[in-house]
Amino acid sequence: MISGQQVARNGWQAISQFVQRVNAIIGLIAQPSLTQLVMRIGLATPFWRSGVNKWDGFLQLNDTAVFLFSTEFKLHLPGGPYSFPAPEATAFLVGSGEILFPILLVLGLATRLAACALLVMTLVVELTVPDGWPVHVTWAAMALGIMAWGPGRLSLDHWIERRDG
Repeated sequence: MISGQQVARNGWQAISQFVQRVNAIIGLIAQPSLTQLVMRIGLATPFWRSGVNKWDGFLQLNDTAVFLFSTEFKLHLPGGPYSFPAPEATAFLVGSGEILFPILLVLGLATRLAACALLVMTLVVELTVPDGWPVHVTWAAMALGIMAWGPGRLSLDHWIERRDG
């Protein structure tokens, strides 16, 4: 005769085995290098899209980018908001960073540096658009994850490291 405790124990064992199988399948799908690549692309995308909208041609900012940094964008700091210093230079640097750092991230080249730069840019964006924190915290989490765990095997950084020993 089977007791109630045995039935319960067998039920928990079946659930435990099922969870272990599901975890094993998920582990096969979510390989660390694939996850790191997807994080790099996920963080690069919004910055790239923003950067592309700031340029009219090679090293030629559009009027909208300069206008935004001159009149619209403000830093929301205590006692502020404050205008951005040197708006044309700031727009140029931001636009350049929004193109360069996403390219480096997707290639996996100087990856931790690029992620750190985008984390700093995210913090400035948060000071400029404080209501956007739900999106900005996601960008910050991806940047921190890339900084912590690196670019993964699907990157030029990994290839260079293996080549150089």
